[in-house]
Amino acid sequence: MKKWQDILVQPDLPLEEAISVLDKGGLRIALIVTDNRKLAGTLTDGDIRRALLKHVRLDAPVKDVMCATPHVAEVGWSREKILSVMEDLELLQIPLLDADGQVVGLETLHGLMERRTIENPVFLMAGGFGTRLRPLTNECPKPLLKVGDKPILELILESLAKAGFYRFFISTHYLPEMIREHFGDGSQWGVDIEYIHEEEPLGTGGALGLLPTDRIDCPLIMMNGDLLTTVNYRGLLDFHLEHNSVATMCVREYEHRIPYGVVQTDGTYIQSMEEKPVQKCFINAGIYVVSPELLSAVSAGERIDMPSLLEKQIDLNRKVAMFPVHEYWLDIGKMDDFEKAQIEVDSL
Repeated sequence: MKKWQDILVQPDLPLEEAISVLDKGGLRIALIVTDNRKLAGTLTDGDIRRALLKHVRLDAPVKDVMCATPHVAEVGWSREKILSVMEDLELLQIPLLDADGQVVGLETLHGLMERRTIENPVFLMAGGFGTRLRPLTNECPKPLLKVGDKPILELILESLAKAGFYRFFISTHYLPEMIREHFGDGSQWGVDIEYIHEEEPLGTGGALGLLPTDRIDCPLIMMNGDLLTTVNYRGLLDFHLEHNSVATMCVREYEHRIPYGVVQTDGTYIQSMEEKPVQKCFINAGIYVVSPELLSAVSAGERIDMPSLLEKQIDLNRKVAMFPVHEYWLDIGKMDDFEKAQIEVDSL
């Protein structure tokens, strides 16, 4: 398998050796990086040919002939956005950088065009009562409420299947037979579905203890069954692995405007005043990546919510990362959210 890590070279490497790396790498590009893996430039066959035409010596440092201003993609970009940029610029490869400018991958046009399957399982939580959406949920589980012409959970499953996932677990509790009847074994969508039934509600994290841990040996994506989002799931998995975390929580920036003038004081004296300030914070987006080791931390039948489970891991000095979601995201928790989803679904 061709690995992007094999095509990293230092700026001072002689051109002759960089050519050898490019040839052996088989990706038709070499990435020139500094000691902290920040991208300094790229080297392609075209760069080499131009250097040879100028009679550049083969013992010259590769930084003398590299492209110092290459086009790049950013972690979090959707597959469609990367493809669009590559097609517009007629690129065969594009380096993938994180927010610090460090190389974390390489996307190729061939790889993006080829439909790949992802072995990581997906756990969709669909057991809630949906009490805030009554009377709509009196005789229908919330995940089966239609947004446009499809149930919420079907839209979620389709987006994940399109991204390449095919191993699904769905947790049920309220009106489970309706969910099973609609989705069956998943073959209609080209995926495999297994059901995890909660006899009693176990909280947002308790159902993890019912999963067949002996068949899960890679990070699992866990997601509430009432979300609409265009988050980059591949980017989320790459981020989780890169940060070597026991779990990763997706977060969303939330703004709240205080409708009054806020006064800062020191005893009986006013220090400053700010009229209707905006406070920003991160909120839980209801999407997680869970490493296999964390599954074994939840006992079968244990009732626990995900925040509490993750807080326990933090108390044990284990890494829990956060992945900011800047893409479209809507939690369909209240009637206003449900009505908003009907308007916005066609633009997803």
